[in-house]
Amino acid sequence: MEVIMEALPALGDAWGLILQPVVLGYLVLGVVMGLCIGVFPGLGGIAGLSLLLPFMFGMDPILGLALMVGMVAVVPTSDTFASVLMGIPGSSASQATVLDGFPMAKKGLAARALSAAFASSLFGGLVGASFLTVFILVARPIVLEFRTPELLMITIFGLSMVGILAGRVAIKGIVAAGLGMLIGTIGEGASSGDLRMSSYDFPYLTDGLKLVIVGLGIFAIPEIISLLRQDRAISSKAQLGGGWLDGVKDWFANIWLSVRCSIIGVIVGVIPGLGGSVVDWIAYGHAVQTTKDKSQFGKGQVRGVIGPESSNNAKEGGGLVPTLLFGIPGSGSMAIFIGAIALLGSGQIEVGPAMLKNNLDITYSIVWLLALA
Repeated sequence: MEVIMEALPALGDAWGLILQPVVLGYLVLGVVMGLCIGVFPGLGGIAGLSLLLPFMFGMDPILGLALMVGMVAVVPTSDTFASVLMGIPGSSASQATVLDGFPMAKKGLAARALSAAFASSLFGGLVGASFLTVFILVARPIVLEFRTPELLMITIFGLSMVGILAGRVAIKGIVAAGLGMLIGTIGEGASSGDLRMSSYDFPYLTDGLKLVIVGLGIFAIPEIISLLRQDRAISSKAQLGGGWLDGVKDWFANIWLSVRCSIIGVIVGVIPGLGGSVVDWIAYGHAVQTTKDKSQFGKGQVRGVIGPESSNNAKEGGGLVPTLLFGIPGSGSMAIFIGAIALLGSGQIEVGPAMLKNNLDITYSIVWLLALA
């Protein structure tokens, strides 16, 4: 009870921060940008956030967070358009949706598939935001007791997850993490100003490798080039068909499947490094296993749309748990999100225990922004 009473002022302050016309305007702008980016196959949250990085320098923290959270929250919903209408996964989080969403579109049930997906995404997003709220309330007293040894342990755990999730050859992931750490040491130290690695006679490197340039170069530009090279028709039919209301009815009829898959999404989202490339397949497998007649999956079974779409939106709330509480990105987009937070304002916001201690109102602002988006 004491924990809840301590958090109540921050919860109220968070509402005061976001219920301003300019903040809501930035949130709507982020949602619109997320809708536009998610429609294009291959351009997911990572590429979208990378494109936003240059605009984060010195921006008011709450405005920047509204813009980013609006985009991150909506991309898993808007990438459904490409999966259903084109048969191309809009992102890694919508691969399983193609299996039944696209066959429904070919049957003239595209509107039904999309409305079922949107209802599932809405519900999954609210479940993820609710879980994040409760988890922060429960975990905050524990996290605030963390000192340097515990933070070092979490850092090592985060790096080891790269090796664990690298596939059969864990050494590849460990080597990649080591190279990333070496690249991160280029330039001057943040606290001392001493050069940690040689600048190799390039004065530019004394300032380190800027996150904006690295993010754009690794994620955004290659995806845009790949998108421009594709040469295929979007669809042979222009009609979406009827059934917008039928899709919502389908979701109500399978609401417990949506609940279970949303919980799956939250759990998978909490595990650093898994994210969207895994969660939709786990949810799809659960939808198949809990259905008596499995023969219709892959041919236009609406449960094959509801399950993955519920989970891939709920994972955003779960992914913010390790991101905000420990500074460990829950997914690739969360890694960019952490870097973008460091650019906001005068750099006074730092994810992890310090954020829960010094910026609890901003932490809950992220939760409310996620729910609203």
